[in-house]
Amino acid sequence: QVQLVESGGGLVQPGGSLRLSCVASGSIRSPNTMGWYRQAPGNQRDLVSSISSSGYTNYADSRKGRFTISRDNAKNTVYLQMNSLKPEDTAVYYCKYVDWSRREHWGQGTQVTVSS
Repeated sequence: QVQLVESGGGLVQPGGSLRLSCVASGSIRSPNTMGWYRQAPGNQRDLVSSISSSGYTNYADSRKGRFTISRDNAKNTVYLQMNSLKPEDTAVYYCKYVDWSRREHWGQGTQVTVSS
């Protein structure tokens, strides 16, 4: 089993920045992929970005240029740096870990609110 703990969410003004972190623990082994998804009220959960244990990254087109994903394999941690935040970025952000057998594990989510 894999446990995920997200942190770094909060309230930020439009144009501001936030850095989300997600720490994985438990049965961690490579290869794996960690990523961020988000879900706004009434919407489905959508991919923001993902990164494999070998460093391959993937971004939803609308997030390219503003969001940057990175990871520290020694700390089993994935980060999401979010810049130039917009009100439409408001959502619950979820961390996902896909293990070597393609099984998915989800965190509890962290709220990001962009508002003046």
